[in-house]
Amino acid sequence: QVQLVESGGGLVQPGGSLRLSCAASGSIFSIDAMAWYRQAPGKQRELVATIISGGSTVYTDSVKGRFTISKDNAKNTVYLQMNSLKPEDTAVYYCNADVRGSWHGPKKPYWGQGTQVTVSS
Repeated sequence: QVQLVESGGGLVQPGGSLRLSCAASGSIFSIDAMAWYRQAPGKQRELVATIISGGSTVYTDSVKGRFTISKDNAKNTVYLQMNSLKPEDTAVYYCNADVRGSWHGPKKPYWGQGTQVTVSS
């Protein structure tokens, strides 16, 4: 089994910054990709940013230029640096990882428990 533990959420004023972390542990042979999703009240969960094993990144349009996803392969940890936060960024943020448990094993998705980010004055 694989566990994803997120941290770093909280309350911040508009224009402020937060850094989210997500550490993966357990039966990990390799991680193909890690991502951050978010879900605001009454809305569907949406992809915020993805980083693949080679380091390439993809962002949803609404966060481009403000959010940065990065990872530490040695620690199996992904980060989301969020700058210039807006009230519309308020949501529960979830970490996702596509993990292989062995060389020939299938890729499986795992989710963290979520961390609340609230942007409000």
